[in-house]
Amino acid sequence: MTNGLESTNGFDESSLVLRAREGDADAFSQLVSHYDRKIYRLAKHITNSDEDAEDVLQETFLKAYEHLDGFQGNSKFYTWIVRIAVNEALMKLRKRKSDRTVSLDETPDNADEPIVREIAVWEGNPEDRYSTSELRSILDRAIEGLKPAFRTVFVLRDVEELSTEETANLLNLSVPAVKSRLLRARLELRERLTRLFKKKGEDVFANL
Repeated sequence: MTNGLESTNGFDESSLVLRAREGDADAFSQLVSHYDRKIYRLAKHITNSDEDAEDVLQETFLKAYEHLDGFQGNSKFYTWIVRIAVNEALMKLRKRKSDRTVSLDETPDNADEPIVREIAVWEGNPEDRYSTSELRSILDRAIEGLKPAFRTVFVLRDVEELSTEETANLLNLSVPAVKSRLLRARLELRERLTRLFKKKGEDVFANL
């Protein structure tokens, strides 16, 4: 079993997975240490909750360990645990009775219609005005403000860089629905970032 993450900076994913499947707890611990921050960040983006993200993180690796024999190696190990994490995070969202935003299973109104909005641009380059960590924090806050249906698609496509087809399969959506939600998420993000920067000028996020 091979994948693109083999032997990168001394981290041999396929070897560790093989050893973990044979009962090597240390090998599985190395996998957890390598991916736990990314899984936590993914869960935090989807659930918008530190507590839920912690729960998702624990449940993800617990289920991964329990079902390691079921991992056939047809995809990257990371893609496999992302699928587990997304399912756990979506379960958290569905259990929230107080969440009044669009359901993850609901098709947004006019999903197939193009959306055209005028979006203000900012003066100067935000990268010249903020540190990398500050920009990350600003972007995180903007992502957290998205509706769950749009936030989840954006995180999977633009943060985790899964394909449209992989995202559709994970969320049980059609490819056109994923594309529509991604467009809406990107547009809303640009509006939120515009409000955060409160300036006009060069739009450095033109690719969002």
